[in-house]
Amino acid sequence: MDLKLAVNTYITNRIIILFFLIGGVSFGQNNNSDKRADAAVFTIRGSVYDKDSFTPYKNVEILVNGGKYTRTNFDGGFSINAKIGDELIIRHDDFETIYHIIDSNERITIEVVDSQKTSRSVRNKTSFDRFNNMIDSADVYLKKDAEKSLKFIGDALNVNVNTTQSAEAHELLGDVYRHWKQYDLAISAYKISLQNVKRPSAQLKLAKAYLNSGDFETSIVNYKALDQKKLANYDKTIWFEGIGDAYLKAKNFTEAIEAYQEGLKVAKKHLIAPKVTDLNSKIAQVYSDQGQTNKAKGYFNNSLNLAKKENKKRAVEEQVKVAEFNNMNEDYESEIVLRKRAIEGIKAIERDSIISNESPITSQKQNYKIGTAYYLQNNFDEAIPYLEKSKAEAEEKEDLDVKMDATRKLSEVHLRSGNTEKAIEYNEEFTIVVDELYAKKVQEISRAARFSRNLAEQQNRITSLESDRELSKSKYELTQEKNKSQQVIIYSLIGGLILLLITGYLMFKYIKQQRLANNLLALKSLRSQMNPHFIFNALNSVNTFIATNDERTANKYLSDFSQLMRSVLENSEEDFIPLKKEIELLNLYTKLEHFRFQDKFDYAIDVDEMIDVEEFQIPPMLLQPYIENAVWHGLRYKTEIGHLQIHIQPKSKDEITITISDNGIGRARSKALKTDHQKKQNSKGMNNIKKRVAILNEMYKDKVDVTIADFQDLEDAGTKVVVTLKKD
Repeated sequence: MDLKLAVNTYITNRIIILFFLIGGVSFGQNNNSDKRADAAVFTIRGSVYDKDSFTPYKNVEILVNGGKYTRTNFDGGFSINAKIGDELIIRHDDFETIYHIIDSNERITIEVVDSQKTSRSVRNKTSFDRFNNMIDSADVYLKKDAEKSLKFIGDALNVNVNTTQSAEAHELLGDVYRHWKQYDLAISAYKISLQNVKRPSAQLKLAKAYLNSGDFETSIVNYKALDQKKLANYDKTIWFEGIGDAYLKAKNFTEAIEAYQEGLKVAKKHLIAPKVTDLNSKIAQVYSDQGQTNKAKGYFNNSLNLAKKENKKRAVEEQVKVAEFNNMNEDYESEIVLRKRAIEGIKAIERDSIISNESPITSQKQNYKIGTAYYLQNNFDEAIPYLEKSKAEAEEKEDLDVKMDATRKLSEVHLRSGNTEKAIEYNEEFTIVVDELYAKKVQEISRAARFSRNLAEQQNRITSLESDRELSKSKYELTQEKNKSQQVIIYSLIGGLILLLITGYLMFKYIKQQRLANNLLALKSLRSQMNPHFIFNALNSVNTFIATNDERTANKYLSDFSQLMRSVLENSEEDFIPLKKEIELLNLYTKLEHFRFQDKFDYAIDVDEMIDVEEFQIPPMLLQPYIENAVWHGLRYKTEIGHLQIHIQPKSKDEITITISDNGIGRARSKALKTDHQKKQNSKGMNNIKKRVAILNEMYKDKVDVTIADFQDLEDAGTKVVVTLKKD
């Protein structure tokens, strides 16, 4: 009983802290591996135009075997969902029907020969091609690198785009934000796209983004605003599925089932196999949520059989989903059978691709679930091998979450089975894994903050380009229509300005929220970096210079002081800065201190020529407090002129030492001269430095080391501070 109490106490104390950390990085962690199992369906983009004149064809019918259908817009562009092996049928009255087999997700260009339409300029063709190239590149990086994708979208909007192209770019922008779970930004992007051109695809995605953001009622309103009768067959199934999802989230089970069943009818009628599987599975899930287990089993059996006919990944996903259903209904034998089948499928998938740790279909998760199911059946002998295998796989794939769960469960199983020694061993290992996971989440918080800042910078660029485009368009219309369209143009400008202000406000609010935590830490760091009495004494010195009519000296001192403060503020948000910058700051700070105490000390800063000061990184203003202590608590009290030496030299290939030495009165005599208040303040300052170094070493693996000793064995013992710095 004592062991169990200890386990529970540790779990309570550590896991609560860990969950708070996990909550701080809930967004921006969807950084999938570059190699994934191929999606069954993807979006194909293309255009149809005359080869000689480059004139686009509008209202060209684009069909895919399987029921999907769309038409080209007035700019000749189209997008349609398809998969490799599908046949595209391109049909129009002005040319013969064209057939094309899909072999990749690259853009398709259909060139029509012998057109009699009016030709366009080469410049327009070049701009059109450049825009398409940028959009295609953004699409490629959509799931791999959000920053690159946003940059390409910004480059696309930097071309002289029309409203259709702007709508396409903003729709893709919304896709990027929705994939990376920035749902508020995705909603804004889809709205801008729809303001340019109302396309069903963007309307469907807007409704989905509201659903993802948790605004179920608004999502339902947006789905209902679409006339599903005018949608292509595939989009109809998406519409029924989407509004069914919204009803399900809103706990309106009856409406959800009706929507799913209507979508299922459309999918069956037009042979849209992937959606037949998905909708059977979702209907089963609704019945399961309602407690209608028998109905749920019937639909889950359908989805399992249908998923087998699609691809290995889809089959495994459905097996895992149904296994969860069996677990919820305490049908552990059926759950175990399905998860063992899933593991065989996962092995086959991993021969061709990588499954990320975030996926629910990893083998380590399935082995853990099998072990847990055996545990719930009190079959400890069967549970232990699967839990050990889950732990080993999680360790190999660096999946700390599963490793933690498996280790904890192994401790529980051994405790229940009476093997107290093993239970204690796994409990000790569990505490180590929790600490590792804690450190990992701290690093993820830092990465998430940087990710958020980078997205905000790219979004600001896109917003600026869009506002510039709107402004240029308005100016052009104003010169063309003059008096007749003057009022309309003015209203357009006002509307554009209001839109820009609203977008700017939303972005400002967003950036403010994301940077709030970082700014609080930066401010706290600033308070510990610059001792307030230095600022106070510096300003007193300026006052003294002015009082003695030494205005030139005062201006020079104040200029150097403001330069130092500006540099400190610029670097306050950085964990590390180049050593070169830190040396410049130290030179400036020491110069100011020497300005005030010229009769007390001289100084020298020596940097070994072998050191490349650009390669080494150091926490900003880390050395300043040690120099300040040397001046204020050592050299200031000497009767003769003292000396302050700052020497930077290599220790090894990847290490340098920074030595700060002074021949002042030393720490012992300085302490005897201080008041109780001064001792308390100095102790607090040095403790803050120690904590800062400790936190940085925890995050960056012992990058900084500090030792303090007497400089010499004399009455004026002085002080010697040695800072050891490792290269990244």
